[in-house]
Order: sequence, then C-alpha cells, then structure tokens
Amino acid sequence: MPELPEVEVVRRGLERWTAGRTIASAEVLHPRAVRRHAAGPADFAARLAGRAVLPPRRRGKYMWLPLRDPEAGPGRDGAPAEALLAHLGMSGQLLVGEPGREREKHLRVRVAFTDGGHDLRFVDQRTFGHLLVADLAPDTYAHADDAPGAAKNGEGLVPEPIVHIAADPLEDAFDEEAFVRALRRRKTGIKRALLDQSLISGVGNIYADEALWRARLHWARPTETLTRAEALRVLEGAREVMGAALAVGGTSFDSLYVDVNGDSGYFERSLDAYGRRDEPCRRCGTPIRRDEFMNRSSYTCPTCQPRPRRARY
Repeated sequence: MPELPEVEVVRRGLERWTAGRTIASAEVLHPRAVRRHAAGPADFAARLAGRAVLPPRRRGKYMWLPLRDPEAGPGRDGAPAEALLAHLGMSGQLLVGEPGREREKHLRVRVAFTDGGHDLRFVDQRTFGHLLVADLAPDTYAHADDAPGAAKNGEGLVPEPIVHIAADPLEDAFDEEAFVRALRRRKTGIKRALLDQSLISGVGNIYADEALWRARLHWARPTETLTRAEALRVLEGAREVMGAALAVGGTSFDSLYVDVNGDSGYFERSLDAYGRRDEPCRRCGTPIRRDEFMNRSSYTCPTCQPRPRRARY
C-alpha cells in the first residue's frame, strides 16, 4: 500500500496539473470506486461538475483537492467548503494525460476539465481505493498563528471523514513533544504504535521498519520503556527515510505504485531493512531477520536491533 512519500509524490504531480482548473464533468465507471460517497455515483459526479480546483493537500496517506464554486463564490469565511478526497488503497493510481488517449483497463473514474487539456483518471486494479466529495472542517492540528486568509486556499481545513487522523511527521502542524508524550504513555510495541494513524499518520509497514532500523530499536520494544531520546530517534528516523524516499519518487515494488505520469519510484533500491531477509545488514553485516507481524512482516537486524527481554506485539 502506498505510504506517505508515495502519496506526497502524487500530490505534487496533481498540484502541477490540476490546481487552478475547473472541472467540466466526472464519469464514474465503477461504483465501488465511490462507495464511500454515501449519496451515490450520480451525486458524486454532480458535485464535481463546475467546481474550481485549489492546490491539493495531504495528511498521511490521504490527499484531497479543495473545491470552490466559481459562480456562487467561496464557502464560509472565504474558504472552500468541500473537497475531493482520495485514498489509493492497495493499487489506486491518479493519472493525468491527454484526454483522447486509450482508456486504461482498470479505469474507475475520469474527470475532464473545461479547458479541454489533460484529464485526471482514477485507475484501481484491486478496487480497494476510493474517492468521495466531503465537507471540509477546521483542522484541530492547525497552528493558532496561521496567516490570515490561509483558509481561502483550504489551509487549516481537512475533510470531515479524516478529522481523526493525526498530523504526519512532515507537516508543520506536527507537534513532536506531544507525540513523544503520547507514545510513551502507550502500552504497546513501538511498531504497532507507529502504525496507529490516530497517533502519527502516514507511516506504514515499510517506513516503520526503516525508521526503527535507523533508530536501532526492535519492533517489539514496549513503548512505555522508551526514553525521550529514543522516541525522538524514531521520529528522526521516520523523517529521514521518508524524505529520502520522496527525493527519488517513493518506493515502487511493482507497476501499481506510480506517480501521476505513470512513472515508478526508485527508493526500493535504498531500503536498509524492509524486504531484505537474509541479506547482510548495511551497518554490521548480520543477516536481516524476518518476523511475522500483524499478518504482515517485520524486518530487523538481530545485532543492531536486539529483541527486548519483555516484548509487546
């Protein structure tokens, strides 16, 4: 599943190709793609037609396009009132290209623009991803001193379905001291805590393993035993690895993980732990170990990341 860096790569591509344009129409080709839009496909399409698109935003693994009605004017306090919210799921792709190109085999939703230029397509082979039009609500993680007028571009607002999602470590709104306090109050394993989107968003299985390798901590280390310095080391590791992944377009393990132009990322080649079972640790040479974890896998170096005597799963 795409994690924060992969979603951010897509968001940046959408900013280039969609911001400032007006939607002419939306075509839903598979109802499952908009299953979270309770009013159904017809209402989904109707609520997009004629809307102006503002610069896209992201929180963790979610991204959204704030929407404004150019005729009726902006929403409350000059801010957009709704957004097109997207979650890519296991195989979702948001692609842009010439509108006359051949339709993709797993095309689910197509959005056309009034200028007749590149269209936006949601392609999803496994149909675990989804799109919906949602109301925007005040962001509980926004800074109180945000610049006046920022909300006119959707800043300080998030779609209502994800108001419970915590800020991610690459956001200005992320409060690292609050994160450290909350993390140390938990009574669970450190990796399970990193995957809790109500604590920190955007960190998935791949980057959790990579952050813990950098922090030299085992995935089953009890969170209540972490020192402040260790918790900050995990956070620094997460930021470091996700920043490095962003620089090369994210991590692509197969052709399903692509940017808006259909190009794959290359960070897989730089992974230090994830997927490297029995390969030598890049620090000490010890073969990387794979453990089963929450119906998935965890990869650690037995020497650099010793298993704690008291483990939590």
